[in-house]
Amino acid sequence: MSDAFLIRFLRSRARSFHYAFAGWWFVIRTQQNAWIHAVASVGVVLLGVWLRLGFHEWAVIILTIALVWTAEFLNTALEAIATLAANGKEHPLAKVGKDVGAAAVLIAAVASVAIGFLILGPPLLERLGF
Repeated sequence: MSDAFLIRFLRSRARSFHYAFAGWWFVIRTQQNAWIHAVASVGVVLLGVWLRLGFHEWAVIILTIALVWTAEFLNTALEAIATLAANGKEHPLAKVGKDVGAAAVLIAAVASVAIGFLILGPPLLERLGF
């Protein structure tokens, strides 16, 4: 592998990370629900640390947090594309796309709450003496 190739490769990876973080920052700046997800994510992680979760529980918690964030990011992207395709005007199909994207986030969030209760509930009740 030549030095020039390696430099081009590293620059291209750096650009990719730059674009990804720009997208992340856009979601955090513009989506109110992202702040709810952020607070919930931090709360769950802190609670998991306090409860001393095992590796398997952490794996499920991390996957669950990632699922909700992924749904939120995809929903934001879908909203932007639907708005662009509708030329900023109200269009029934743009509304369907946005509503379905929002439903995906809702499904992920409801599932995450159920998973949270299943994983965090028993050790939390035990720790609290119930």
